[in-house]
Amino acid sequence: MSHSVLLDLDGTLIDSQPGIAASTAAALRALGHTPDDTLDIASVIGPPLQDMLRIILQRYDDDRVDEAVIAYREHYGAEGLFASTLYPGIREALQEMHGAGRRLYLATSKRELFARRILEHLGLDSLFTAIHGSVPSGALDHKPELLAHILTERNIAARDGLMVGDRRHDIAGAHAVGMRSLGVLWGYGGRDELETAGADRVVESPFDLARTVASMLTQ
Repeated sequence: MSHSVLLDLDGTLIDSQPGIAASTAAALRALGHTPDDTLDIASVIGPPLQDMLRIILQRYDDDRVDEAVIAYREHYGAEGLFASTLYPGIREALQEMHGAGRRLYLATSKRELFARRILEHLGLDSLFTAIHGSVPSGALDHKPELLAHILTERNIAARDGLMVGDRRHDIAGAHAVGMRSLGVLWGYGGRDELETAGADRVVESPFDLARTVASMLTQ
């Protein structure tokens, strides 16, 4: 039996904060605002882009979310996505899981087009059976809908899958479709958030990721 590992992107595989921060600042400037240097961008990374920008725009008493999304994506597609860096140990973890016969699926709220370009840029795309992300219609923006789509599209039984992510949205999404979840502590969420959300396990280092995944899938 081949087990499937669904992996979040931002905060799980890559530190995307520099690019997201730059594109957020560009979007704010496009709307006539001066970016706030005190904004903790890490705290809002994880939800769908519309939700993230809505939270940020509230600080400016601005509700032009759709305009901000367009400006953000224009900058991110040109520059921001290339500012992502792999967390140390992630490449080896993915190679180990792939080598052990696990089927790896990317499951991100980021636009699928951007996610694919990032994995190709980092030389990781060949390790994934499929890359899934949000689509222009908005139908897959939230993790429960995205994970349900992946399970159906790829004919994966929930009991044979594991969701790996750094935010409560990843854990809640996994539970919504009846799948187990593994929270990672090197991303943007933290232990309290992940344990409160009900993560089945948490892992502290990318260097322990493949071993932890293996132990959960063989239980």
